[in-house]
Amino acid sequence: MGEHEAGLTQRFNRVERYPAIVRAFQIISRLGDGVFWYTLMIVLYVVNGKAALPVIIQMIAAGLTATLIYKWLKQKTLRPRPHHQFGHIHCLTAPLDRFSFPSGHTLHAVTFSLVAIYYYPMLGGLLIPFTLAVAASRLVLGLHYPTDVLAGFVLGSLVASVSFMVF
Repeated sequence: MGEHEAGLTQRFNRVERYPAIVRAFQIISRLGDGVFWYTLMIVLYVVNGKAALPVIIQMIAAGLTATLIYKWLKQKTLRPRPHHQFGHIHCLTAPLDRFSFPSGHTLHAVTFSLVAIYYYPMLGGLLIPFTLAVAASRLVLGLHYPTDVLAGFVLGSLVASVSFMVF
């Protein structure tokens, strides 16, 4: 499975030939570190006032849950990042941690997007493309395998779903 996934990751990673595209994905990745989501929460509060507080609190709680899950899984699986295992995959930005599974960026992007879109469906036109770009950035930048990203999608969906039951 590692070799097949490495081949697919390498196809995405070949974008390194195009510095402008790499830079765009580096920016998307950096925004996905949290900047975009914190800004979204602030904008929701500025635009909607106190009515946005329950949504923001749910986003924060879901985000903290996502962080606990992905940190626990990374420590349990200890899956090396693609660029550590395969010399033909290049790391195009500094990773936040050492291990690959699951993609925390994707997990958080899906979690935050689903919660925000549930309450503010008009945000879907912004959040869905951004979430997909964050997920793609993980492959393009050589930081994750496709299954890491897929696991991030699934886990993010589960965290958001559970947050709807709790809130």
